[in-house]
Amino acid sequence: MKGGRRARRVHAWGVALCLALIAVSGTEGNSSADEGGIAGNMVVFRGGYVRLDSGRGNELFTDVRGAGGVNDSRNGWYVGAWLDHMLSKDAWGLMNDTAVIGEIGLQYNRIVSKEVLNTSNLGLVGGNLGVVHTMPSLQELTMVTITVAPKIRFMQSSRLSPWVIPGGLDIHVFSPPSNGAQYLDVGVQFGAGVDYNVWKAFRIGLEARYHLAANMTNSITNNYMQVGPYLGISF
Repeated sequence: MKGGRRARRVHAWGVALCLALIAVSGTEGNSSADEGGIAGNMVVFRGGYVRLDSGRGNELFTDVRGAGGVNDSRNGWYVGAWLDHMLSKDAWGLMNDTAVIGEIGLQYNRIVSKEVLNTSNLGLVGGNLGVVHTMPSLQELTMVTITVAPKIRFMQSSRLSPWVIPGGLDIHVFSPPSNGAQYLDVGVQFGAGVDYNVWKAFRIGLEARYHLAANMTNSITNNYMQVGPYLGISF
């Protein structure tokens, strides 16, 4: 519970900082394209709150199927980065001031983890696999998500610019693996966000995404959502 509250506090402070910066910068004049005001090619750093649709408790590699505590938290935090590459400034002539962008992203998720019995406690007991010592230890629950997605950015020449991801490719890597020792999954993500040009090439924003996984690891579900602020640098 303490770890979950900490993750939510980090998210709340991040959102508050993002909104405060937007408010403070509202008095600045308009940026020109030469100063990086247009949102196009951009490198972005992000972080925030993540929540799994279901916990990973009672699995073999997470807590030895609950033999000494259940490692079942669904809350956590993420850090990551993505690269935006401009594909068209006007949706190939279909919509003025609406850009189509390709996003390539990498993200690390850390779920609030507990001290439980885990596979390091197992060994041979009388010729059979069993618990050889009962000292619990921290079993980290982590995952990495690699994404490639199209992004539609509206009002892309304005200082305030919203965007949506109608659907993008996800590749997930899990640690520890599932009961069947499977650690890879594939899926689709949907997202939306908005950012503001605070100064020259620098933009701050807020994003929300949902990741729908194919469940190739045969777990309950690998779906999760995320929300958090980000900092972008246009080039």
